[in-house]
Amino acid sequence: MHPSLASSGKNAILLHAVTAGDAKAWLAKHLRGGLALASGFAGTAGQLTALPDAKDGIAAWVLGLGDSKDAFALAAAAEKLPAGTYRLGEVPDFCGGANAALAWLMGGYGFDRYKKKAAPQAKLVLPKGVDGAEISRIAANLFLARDLVNTPANDMGPAELEAAARALANQHGAKVSVVVGAALAKNYPLIAAVGAGSPRAPRLIEIMWGKGPLVTLVGKGVCFDSGGLDIKPSSAMLTMKKDMGGAATVLAVAGMAMGAKLKLRLRVLIPAVENSVSGTAMRPGDVFKSRKGLTVEIGNTDAEGRLVLADALSDADDEQPELLIDVATLTGAARVATGMELPPFFTDDEALAADLARLGAATQDPLWRLPLWRGYEDTIASRIADLNNNPAYGLAGAITAALFLGRFVSKTKSWVHLDIPAWIDRPKPGRPLGGEANSARALYALLKERYGR
Repeated sequence: MHPSLASSGKNAILLHAVTAGDAKAWLAKHLRGGLALASGFAGTAGQLTALPDAKDGIAAWVLGLGDSKDAFALAAAAEKLPAGTYRLGEVPDFCGGANAALAWLMGGYGFDRYKKKAAPQAKLVLPKGVDGAEISRIAANLFLARDLVNTPANDMGPAELEAAARALANQHGAKVSVVVGAALAKNYPLIAAVGAGSPRAPRLIEIMWGKGPLVTLVGKGVCFDSGGLDIKPSSAMLTMKKDMGGAATVLAVAGMAMGAKLKLRLRVLIPAVENSVSGTAMRPGDVFKSRKGLTVEIGNTDAEGRLVLADALSDADDEQPELLIDVATLTGAARVATGMELPPFFTDDEALAADLARLGAATQDPLWRLPLWRGYEDTIASRIADLNNNPAYGLAGAITAALFLGRFVSKTKSWVHLDIPAWIDRPKPGRPLGGEANSARALYALLKERYGR
């Protein structure tokens, strides 16, 4: 169990939480609550006050929740409380129980590879009925993904992403294989083409684990995206270390699933590349034959994510998994459509769509379905090849990208594509500015529900 959680807590200090609307009435019912009101406590989000005891010590702390129903609001207490052991007192249902435990751990997260931070000293007594090992497993893998995304590209290229995948696989006794060099160019030509402009060799990373129905996770691993010869403006490159966020997220899901020993045969595929500018980089107008045999004209070198995913999805599809999931930081259009906090997903499987929407809401890891609208299929056509990676249409970019990927999935019965930001731009308690594994908890909940013991 995570060291910030305690199995028992003799003399633990009570931690209450109250909404702004209930704060005045709540404090009026509690001994010395008037002192908190007099000090200005109004239950605003993140506001923290102490209730003294009869001996001038602290009997309890009270956290303000504001007017929202943030399931992880208690992370603010973990971020602010002094060292000690705390146990939940009166807390609204929406932020209690398992949510409280996960929030507590999220509040202790910090990316400290380059700037050391004090380790969290406050501990929370595990709420009754909560599986501490499960919460700790979810948090550890969530933090793994955050760390991978937050690591700058000079320290997180294709080789380093491979090392992270190997470390996770070794932790769970999984098998790892990697395709590079001439074998990559022969068998995964689109992955090789995207990575051709960088001295950091592109590769396809594969993890295999477990027994049972085959479930395949594919994660976009573009470790840095300059845009290639169709280069991005400098402002658009500032967060492009996160373009491997799909890979980080599927590694997080895999870590959760393997740690829980789910009854499945798990396959993870990560095309790891760097999209750079050089004399060997792919050019606008180039045509490449994909692994599937479809030819692709390069209409824009900055639409590289769908290229690397195409070859990986084609490989995954050949094995006809029971469930195929790909996760990618694929389009700005998805961010325009649903913002940074509500990643869209695409699937033709109605049952899968309903499950993802339900579990996203249940885990407070929300997702929103967008349509695979076949009416836009003609926009990805090319005059000289089977496909063009730059749709001849200025709208619906997330949909046309999903349709492009769908051309490489023809044998798998159930496939879903998630277009995530892998980034937090509006910090909240337990969710600091920076990398995030959007959808990881929802996807794990899906796998656990379908393949759990």
